[in-house]
Amino acid sequence: MLGARLVQRSIRSTMVQQQRGFLGNMDNSGGNGGFGDDWPVSVSNTILNVCPQGNAIIVERLGKLLEVKQAGWFISIPLLDQLAYVVDMRERAIDIVPQAAITKDNVSVDVSGNVYVQFTDPLKAAYGAKNPLYAVRQHAQSAMRAAIGEMELDEILHGRAQLNTMIRGAVQEAAVNWGLEIKRYEITEIAPDRHIADAMDKQAAAERNRREKVLEAEGEKSKATLMSEGVKIRLTNESEGDLIRVRNEAEASKTRMMLEAEGESEAIILKANAQAAAIEVIAVQLGKTNGEEAAKLALAQSYVEMYGEMGSQSNTMMFSDKPADMQQLMGMATMALSRTVGAGNK
Repeated sequence: MLGARLVQRSIRSTMVQQQRGFLGNMDNSGGNGGFGDDWPVSVSNTILNVCPQGNAIIVERLGKLLEVKQAGWFISIPLLDQLAYVVDMRERAIDIVPQAAITKDNVSVDVSGNVYVQFTDPLKAAYGAKNPLYAVRQHAQSAMRAAIGEMELDEILHGRAQLNTMIRGAVQEAAVNWGLEIKRYEITEIAPDRHIADAMDKQAAAERNRREKVLEAEGEKSKATLMSEGVKIRLTNESEGDLIRVRNEAEASKTRMMLEAEGESEAIILKANAQAAAIEVIAVQLGKTNGEEAAKLALAQSYVEMYGEMGSQSNTMMFSDKPADMQQLMGMATMALSRTVGAGNK
């Protein structure tokens, strides 16, 4: 029981001391995921040692690689064994401070970004480079400047994804020997110099003005087109209405004339029938006893009425050379009646 308690106290003390060592190294690292560019990160050998989860510890014996310890506890011999490297296997972000670069079209820009890395091989991380974090930072800066030098400013501003891919590919080729995997590279800010920024602002304002004028011109064009279409439709409708009105008037006039002609035709037929019937009646009456004398008397009466109407409508009067000669008057009436009867018989 006493031995078990001593072991527990030793493990607890070891964990506290190593946690203090980890925190001390993190405080001295200056940020960037807790470690920054400070390398190597090591802890003291307390015989009973603990490797935190997500870390790997490189153990050296008399300055030579002994083994790599993963998460868990292990025992090392003091003075002979040294916990030379503590490698954090988790992904971390390394800040790339703004770097001055010249684009392909000779524009000076300041570009900053973040590179996300993760150690995949603790042995290469420990022995592949003296300081792999510093190396990857410097290589990312130089790769970023080289990539910017191959692109124009407009391409950089509108093609960040392409630029990120180019930088990541360039850094990944070198980072393999350092036990690092470059997860991704992200450009955070692109700042051209003041003169270029002013020119870009003026260009943007001019582009906005141009778009505004284009929109106004398109609006005026659409307005004129719609107005002309409206006038065209109105004139078409009016002409069609006039055509329909003329057609209707022509049809109405045609119908009226046809109806009037039919009416006149029917009136003429009725009048002719009436006259024929009258002549027939007269002819029948003339065949009777004293019919001819009655006809002469009727003709004389009509002759007298005709003279009366002529006298009422005109100052010129027409008289027979023998107005008192009833025999002559009756003869004229008889002659007219004979012609009338002859025409009826024909």
